[in-house]
Amino acid sequence: MQKISFDALSFKGTSIKKLMLKAMLWLSLACAALLFTPVTLLASINLAEFSELHAHFIGLGLIIGAAYLLTQILNYFLDESISYLSAKRSVEVIEEKVKLLDPNERALLREFFLQGETILTLPEAEQAVKSLSSAGILEYLGNQKHYAIQGSTADFKISMRAREHLNRQVLRFPMGEPSPEEMKNLIKARPQFINSFVTPRKHAA
Repeated sequence: MQKISFDALSFKGTSIKKLMLKAMLWLSLACAALLFTPVTLLASINLAEFSELHAHFIGLGLIIGAAYLLTQILNYFLDESISYLSAKRSVEVIEEKVKLLDPNERALLREFFLQGETILTLPEAEQAVKSLSSAGILEYLGNQKHYAIQGSTADFKISMRAREHLNRQVLRFPMGEPSPEEMKNLIKARPQFINSFVTPRKHAA
């Protein structure tokens, strides 16, 4: 119910913002037309006297409308700049983290490929999970579950930004088809909590 209310308020806020933008746009166009249209043309449609009597209000309306539109344009470019810088910073953090993966973090990431799953249910309290999540390599998907002894788990997947930075070399996978000995070593290096916590879930990425 709270989610529905929040969505309704968000939709209402967006609708009001759009209506306000349209109103200010039409206000600016109408005021500009009354101020800058030739007097002869205004006289032909009986607006010359109205324009002359209320010129100061029309000018004020143009200033208000133009100022509102200008602030919206500036806000748009500011939001775009912030989003760009935030995305760039996220990529930099991921790149730095990929260079410094410890054995547990690397083993955890290998699980997605060893199990052939895009989503795994992982223990939130595990240091490797927390570290990879804070770096933006793992993406939290929800579906949190609490257990009295084991703690809480949730669904995670490798983020889209991180995927292009993860390859066989980074994850220490053997090139080509692994030999029985190499596969044995990979299984041996799996996280200790893998059998009791990690649950594969078949979903698209």
